[in-house]
Amino acid sequence: MSPALLAALVVFVLVFILRMPIALGMISSAVAYFLVKGGDLSLVINQVVNTYYTNYVIIAVPLFIFTANVMNSGKVTDMIFKFANAVCGRMRGALAHVNILASLIFSGMTGSAIADAAGLGKIEIAAMRDAGFDDETSCAITAASATIGPIFPPSIPLVIYAMLSGTSVGALFMGGMIPAVLLAIALMIYVIVISRIRNYPRGARFGLGAFLAMTLKALPALLTPVLLLLGIYTGVMTPTEAGAVAGLYAILVSVLAYRAMGLADFWKLVRDTVQDVGSTSIMIGAAAIISYIVAREQVANQLGAWILSISADRNFFLLMVNVVILVLGMFIDTSTIQLVFVPIMLPVARALGIDLVHFGLVVTFNMMIGLSTPPFGMLLFITSAISGTSLKGIMREILWPIAAMIAVLAAITYFPDTVLFLPRLAGFLK
Repeated sequence: MSPALLAALVVFVLVFILRMPIALGMISSAVAYFLVKGGDLSLVINQVVNTYYTNYVIIAVPLFIFTANVMNSGKVTDMIFKFANAVCGRMRGALAHVNILASLIFSGMTGSAIADAAGLGKIEIAAMRDAGFDDETSCAITAASATIGPIFPPSIPLVIYAMLSGTSVGALFMGGMIPAVLLAIALMIYVIVISRIRNYPRGARFGLGAFLAMTLKALPALLTPVLLLLGIYTGVMTPTEAGAVAGLYAILVSVLAYRAMGLADFWKLVRDTVQDVGSTSIMIGAAAIISYIVAREQVANQLGAWILSISADRNFFLLMVNVVILVLGMFIDTSTIQLVFVPIMLPVARALGIDLVHFGLVVTFNMMIGLSTPPFGMLLFITSAISGTSLKGIMREILWPIAAMIAVLAAITYFPDTVLFLPRLAGFLK
């Protein structure tokens, strides 16, 4: 390790220990590197600017963030929840199933676990509380089901991964469909078991007329993912253009179909989006500098040579990656893992012949588990805050849903066709 790289690492660790923003830590590390190396600090600025100007796909990120914020306003989330409630009907523990189904539907509109937990989660937890569920279980299921969001298309983390790896966004989106459905099924199996053990209440019965009426009311919102995915897979729109169309359609749905957004609401929505995009952009820019340093110091090559010296088996490598990300996810924000750790692993994955669409879904799925893992899972803090529930209780209840998520992770890791079947069927992959 060169003195410059060691200085950068020391600065990054200090910033992490002091609990300062990770983006600031990455920028400070880069500055320390160039100061010790004696390089030109203008390279830092050039690297950030080049990242934004040479990646057309990155424009999709603010567009999907905007769409998520629109869908989280007004009656849209309420309509999705009521439709899911009508579908689940008289099942035991019905509202827990509604929670999972609503998250699967909502994920087709936003691609954000945070948006799901913060918006739809408020409705889900309140309804489950009124139906007799304990708050800890309600929050745990809400946190676990929210992880479906970034796996089912569209997905903000998958767009960022496409930027990092050069992989097709359309192939990644299609590759996420089966894993997302498998996760929803695994969580529903968990709900069936605990509902029988704890005798959770059944849902209300919906007649055919009431079901059809609810479906018609929810139809404008339900058409959002259909419009978005058809636009991408028919070739009419790029993922970036689809993000813009989805944002515009979401506004029309909120204003015209549900009359849930006024001018003041729209202005607040724009401000929230600018704040979200600003923080995301800083992270991406800072990560671009770190990626430049990693490439300059040949860290990826050295790490790859070390891993290959231990074993050239791709299953062993995937096991190592999964274990490392699961551990990192307990303590570090997922965006940091994706922007710093993943680019180092990509050359090794290529060298071992691992399909990068498969690798992208494995990594993204694993990172989403990190959002729910104690002690620092972001979704645990969000559900605790919006419900006023003890964080300790949520952490206790989340353990079995995490086990279900890890089981699905193992399935998509060692059975690549669970990810690659649909992209191959659609002609994205050979």
